[in-house]
Parts: sequence; C-alpha cells; structure tokens
Amino acid sequence: MSTSTAEASSEDLLSETEFRDRLRELPPSAKLVAKVLESDAPLSQGQLAEESLLPDRTVRYALNRLEDSDLVGSRYSFKDARKQVYYLNC
Repeated sequence: MSTSTAEASSEDLLSETEFRDRLRELPPSAKLVAKVLESDAPLSQGQLAEESLLPDRTVRYALNRLEDSDLVGSRYSFKDARKQVYYLNC
C-alpha cells in the first residue's frame, strides 16, 4: 500500500463534488484538518495538531466529524502500531 490517499479502496472514495459538498457542512476545524491531510497524508492525530496549530482536543473533534461524514479513513501506522494515521477518502 502507498502512503497517499490511494490507500482507501475504490468503493470508499468519493467524487470531488460529493467530498466538497459534505465538507461544506462541517465546522472550520474539520475543514482545516482536511486541508492539512490534502497536502500531507497520512498523519497521526499528534502530527495533525502540530501542522494545523489546533489543540489536540479540537483535532480529535474534527476527525470524529470527518469520520462521521466518511471523509477520512484511518489505519494503524506502519511505523508505530500503537498510533492511527488518517487520510482523505477522495
């Protein structure tokens, strides 16, 4: 598996239009986390907090909202199996 957004299976991927429509309804923190993942994925929650300059709690909330909308996926990190890394489903 590569370390890009190609990690999700083709059934899980959303079209660009559908992705943007779902993202439009989410809070600004979720939009910022999605933007960070767009440029540099996969990332752990801690890495997302560093890159976005958001508090850990806000990143956790944003990831939950993005996961509820099926906009991000996660898997265990190959480098550290204790951590999950997140990527976009588009």
